[in-house]
Amino acid sequence: MKKASIAQFYSRLQEANPSPRTELNYASPFQLLVAVILSAQATDVSVNKATARLFPLAPTPEAMLALGVEGLAEYIRTIGLYRSKAKNVIATCQLLLERHGGEVPADRAALEALPGVGRKTANVVLNTAFGQPTIAVDTHIFRLGNRTGLAPGKTVLEVEEKLLRATPPEFRRDAHHWLILHGRYVCKARRPECARCVVIDLCNFRGKTA
Repeated sequence: MKKASIAQFYSRLQEANPSPRTELNYASPFQLLVAVILSAQATDVSVNKATARLFPLAPTPEAMLALGVEGLAEYIRTIGLYRSKAKNVIATCQLLLERHGGEVPADRAALEALPGVGRKTANVVLNTAFGQPTIAVDTHIFRLGNRTGLAPGKTVLEVEEKLLRATPPEFRRDAHHWLILHGRYVCKARRPECARCVVIDLCNFRGKTA
């Protein structure tokens, strides 16, 4: 996709959704971190249902750690892979208290050193909690980058790097949210809803639906 088309692509997404935000519910960087860890291979809806009960009881690393693995597991058992996620969250709480004074670090290396936190999770936290211009590439954004021609690549990292290079600076802060929401609700995997796509004329997808 050409530079002028990319700018128009983001401009239209911005016009349609001027203030995009994550669909995960949270009230602090710590709660966002936990929610994102829980969201791996799970829907935001299922995570929000679990954290609606969990966060009022355990809003901080100290309170979460006090639950223990088994205690936390009871609150998140409706989420896929809940036992391994409970172990990771509790271990993460321990490290936050030991290394970071109970605060979530605004640093990629420090985040990725936490159990259950990979590059995608770190990017979400850095962008959403701390306003850094990162783009977390999930399945929706990977598909969108390749399908539209915005940032084609064979790996998640390749798509991320191309998106960061291609996205104009003024759009980088919110690009992650625009792309994931567009991929989730319009440019769907099996049946993209091209008829209501605001960037249909800019998209290079050959299989556009009527």
